[in-house]
Amino acid sequence: QVQLVESGGGLVQAGGSLRLSCAASGGIFSLFAMGWFRQAPGKEREFVAAISRSSGTTYYADSVKGRFTISRDNGKRTVYLQMNNLKPEDTAIYYCAADFTLSVTQAYKSWGQGTQVTVSS
Repeated sequence: QVQLVESGGGLVQAGGSLRLSCAASGGIFSLFAMGWFRQAPGKEREFVAAISRSSGTTYYADSVKGRFTISRDNGKRTVYLQMNNLKPEDTAIYYCAADFTLSVTQAYKSWGQGTQVTVSS
C-alpha cells in the first residue's frame, strides 16, 4: 500500500496558476500509475488527469485539456498537477490516487486526503 499526501492548494484569482504536488511513501513508486481527481461542493468526485508509470501516456478530462498538465518525478516519488488559466469552476478538493493500472475511472486503490483549491472570480 502506498501513502499519498497532496500539497499546493490554495486561493487564487481566475486566470491564475497553481501547482499541486502529491508525495508518495511506501511501495515502489515507479510501479504505480497516478491520477488526479477533484470533488466540488455538492458534486461527485470526477477524473481530472492520469499518467502512466513512465510518463509515456497521459489522459485529461475535456474540461482541463490545454490548461492542466500532469507530470511525475519517479526519483522524487512525486506527481504534479500544473494548473494554468484557472476558472471558478475548478474550485474543488483535489485528490491524487495510485494504482498498478492506469485508468480514467476511480478504480484506484490508494488515495490521498485531498487539498483545497479555490478560484475566485
